[in-house]
Amino acid sequence: MAEQGKGLYDYQYARFRDNQGSHQGYEFQHGPAGSVPPPVVSFMDSIKWWTLRGWRRKKILAERDRYQQDIIQMKSARPKS
Repeated sequence: MAEQGKGLYDYQYARFRDNQGSHQGYEFQHGPAGSVPPPVVSFMDSIKWWTLRGWRRKKILAERDRYQQDIIQMKSARPKS
């Protein structure tokens, strides 16, 4: 716990500063903090400006819509308590 005269989280900040140089890899028990980049639809060739109305854009928009529907379904599938 926090010592008298110190802030509530000072011991955590001190532990972070002590271990900052020796950090190895990801700690899986902690979720990612902050923004997580969205998944990327990748293609073999880079997208060109003249293909923005073509099949690639339609595929990207379809993937985006599918991810949105997955999120909506997860939220609506929660049991009400």
